[in-house]
Amino acid sequence: MVFKEDFYSTRLRLRRFIGLIAMGLSLLMSGDLSSQTKPVHTVLIVDGFSNHDWKQTTEVIKWILEGSGKFEVEVSTVPVDSIQRQRWIPDFEAFDVIIQNTNNIHNPSLNWPDQAQKSLETYMQHGGGLYILHSANNAFPDWKEYDKMIGLGWRSAQAGVSLEVNSQGQLIKHHRGEGEGTGHGDRFDALIQILNRHPINEGFPESWKTVNTEVYSFPRGTAENLTVLSYAYDSTDTGKLWPVEWVVEYGEGKVYNSSMGHLWKGETYPPAYRCAGFQTTVIRATEWLATGKVTYPVPYDFPTYENYSLRPGD
Repeated sequence: MVFKEDFYSTRLRLRRFIGLIAMGLSLLMSGDLSSQTKPVHTVLIVDGFSNHDWKQTTEVIKWILEGSGKFEVEVSTVPVDSIQRQRWIPDFEAFDVIIQNTNNIHNPSLNWPDQAQKSLETYMQHGGGLYILHSANNAFPDWKEYDKMIGLGWRSAQAGVSLEVNSQGQLIKHHRGEGEGTGHGDRFDALIQILNRHPINEGFPESWKTVNTEVYSFPRGTAENLTVLSYAYDSTDTGKLWPVEWVVEYGEGKVYNSSMGHLWKGETYPPAYRCAGFQTTVIRATEWLATGKVTYPVPYDFPTYENYSLRPGD
C-alpha cells in the first residue's frame, strides 16, 4: 500500500511496518498463519465528508484490514459537488462488506443520493454486511431505513428509544422523550465490558482496557433486532453504563455499530487507533460481517482488565 506523502510521514510508514511485524508474530503464536496469506473478502469503504478526519480514518482502517491478510479494500469517495454526487452510485453488490465512514451531522445537505440509498437498502436486505464506523452513526437522521440499519445512533431525545445498562448487566430502555439526546463527555481510557458473547468477541477477556475513547450517553434509535455486545462506564459525564458495540439484523443482512474509532482533525495515528483491542475488533467484526464466522485469532498483545495495549507509535 502506498501512503500519500502529504498525509503520512515516513515515520508513520515505519510504524506501519513494525505493526505488520507485530501482527505476524500474533499469527505465528496462534498457529493460524497459513489462513492469512491470501485476501479472501472484498471491502468497500465509503467516505467523503465528516466532522472527523475521514481521510486519515479511511487510510488507517484500510491498512489495518489489509495488514491482516484477509481483505482486499477499495474506497469510494462521495463527491461533495451536488451534481456529481447525484451520479454517485457504487456497486455495493460487488463487495462482501461496506464500511460507512460519512457523517453529515454539521451539513445535512451532504446526503447520499436517493438511488445510492436504495442500493444500500437492497444490498443489506439481500444479505450484505455493513460496518458503521464511529461517527457514521451520527449521520442521516432523515433516512428511515438507515435508522433501522444502525439500531442506535447520535439522535435527539425525540428521535427514538435509548438503551442503558444497569449494574446487573440488564438493559434499561428510555422511551422517546425520556432522558436526554445522545452526547458524550471527554475522551478517556475506558474499560470495555462484554455483555453478550458473540463470534466477534469470542476469546476476549470479560473486560479489557482501551484508550482515549468516547462513550456515548443515551444512544438512540429504533433499537430493533439489536444485540448489545459490550458496554462501558461513562466516567467523564453521566456516571452511568452505556452500550459501546452492538449488532443489528436488517433483512438478511448484518450490521456492526460501535462508538469506538474516534479520529479527530489534527491527530495522526492516535492511541485510540493504535490499541490492539480496537484493531483486533475491526478485523474480526469485518470478517463476521463477510462470513458470519470469525477465524482471525485473538493476538498475544490483546489488552487486559488491568492494562491497555498500544502498538508502535510515537
